[in-house]
Amino acid sequence: MQLDDAVIAITGGARGLGLAMARQLGERGARLALIDREGDALDKAVNTLKDAGIEAQAFVADVADEKSVTETFSAIRERMGALCGLVNNAGITRDGLLVKAKERRVEGRMSLEQWQQVIDVNLTGVFLCGREAATQMIEAGHEGVIVNISSISRAGNMGQSNYAATKAGVAALTVTWAKELARYGIRVGAVAPGFIETEMTSSMRPEILEKITKGVPLGRLGQPEDIADSVRYIFENAYFSGRVIECDGALRI
Repeated sequence: MQLDDAVIAITGGARGLGLAMARQLGERGARLALIDREGDALDKAVNTLKDAGIEAQAFVADVADEKSVTETFSAIRERMGALCGLVNNAGITRDGLLVKAKERRVEGRMSLEQWQQVIDVNLTGVFLCGREAATQMIEAGHEGVIVNISSISRAGNMGQSNYAATKAGVAALTVTWAKELARYGIRVGAVAPGFIETEMTSSMRPEILEKITKGVPLGRLGQPEDIADSVRYIFENAYFSGRVIECDGALRI
């Protein structure tokens, strides 16, 4: 896809990975619709991009809410034109063991709330946003690209039943949509990051972060720009579809 003048929406676009993706795509001429729940953070991100000469607009939305998503994508179309691309980046974690026990006495369990919150944002949100983006692309009659952000945790990771399930689901949606939407000229790909240096990892206890870093064969955490590079590759490579790029410094969970 030619990125110059392409309208691309990025969920979770106010900071971290989403903002890094916006910067990379914007530097190549894309016009960006940043979607996030936090209006103040969105405004700051938009101003940062505008200072760099990148066109961006802010859209406050809850990706887990169908009405919020449909209204937001309609607003994007009205203000910026039909979407050419979407990055499904928004995601949350609510980590915990399925069952925590000591000496065969159960002391805790993952709650339904922990499970459902992650499913709602990380999987239902991807479905809702992907459906709206595909609808716009088809109705506009032009080619498009959808990039979903999965995770290497999709293979399973202790303490992340909810998160791992959603990221496996995102990978499956990527393949399914690539097959379904190819007839309309829409490509769908995914990126599965490893441990990346973001606000989430910086909030970890130093000893935990050190242990994680030592487990990465390259000996360091990834940078948001590393994931943005992978996202840009999917947009620009016209024969890439239905596959997941792992960007994890050779780490395998």
